[in-house]
Amino acid sequence: MGTLRPIYLLSPSAREGTVHLPMITFSLLVDQIDFSAADTLMFSSKQAVKSAEAIDPGWKAYPSIAIGAATKKQIESLGGTVIHHPKDFYADALAEDIITHFSDKKLLYLRPKEVSFDSKSYLAKAGILLQEQSIYETSCVPYKKEQAPEAGAIIVFTSPSSIHCFLKNFPWQESYTAVVIGHATEVHLPHGANVVVSERPLISACIEKAVELWTHRQIH
Repeated sequence: MGTLRPIYLLSPSAREGTVHLPMITFSLLVDQIDFSAADTLMFSSKQAVKSAEAIDPGWKAYPSIAIGAATKKQIESLGGTVIHHPKDFYADALAEDIITHFSDKKLLYLRPKEVSFDSKSYLAKAGILLQEQSIYETSCVPYKKEQAPEAGAIIVFTSPSSIHCFLKNFPWQESYTAVVIGHATEVHLPHGANVVVSERPLISACIEKAVELWTHRQIH
């Protein structure tokens, strides 16, 4: 994968064999975290873990629920403890998982400013109080129209935010093919877009799928 293909990766980190076109940047919202009423933390992104580490490394004193393989890996790489890693990280299924396993815990969800699912309200219906603290926010990276991916490009979207920011910068072309990290991201694409959902919710799996699609095109 040493040669660049028209596979565009929109995540913050670059990966070999893709054209890096990052769509979002991150900034901290607070300078401290209130752990006073919590005994268990919940993270839904590796960026939330990185942000918690930057604000207060003391988060590692609490066991964590990790949503997504990349989040779990980030927690463990920084010395945190993962006590639960849901197999299904889609919003409603996740909420049911928490109701089943953690109804007696004092959960603190360290989250981005904007989320696609209101977990707090959903869990409240089951009598579970989910404490939340927004610790970081995302912003769109601005691009000029001429920096848009070429016609026929395969574009890897790793979050709803990456789609939002892409469409803020560029018009969607019918010739594009989107590879997305999950169904929760897929629904944010324009209606009728060519899209393939990765079998696993990992950036590496998305890139593998994009390469597979490109190779298939070249053969045919």
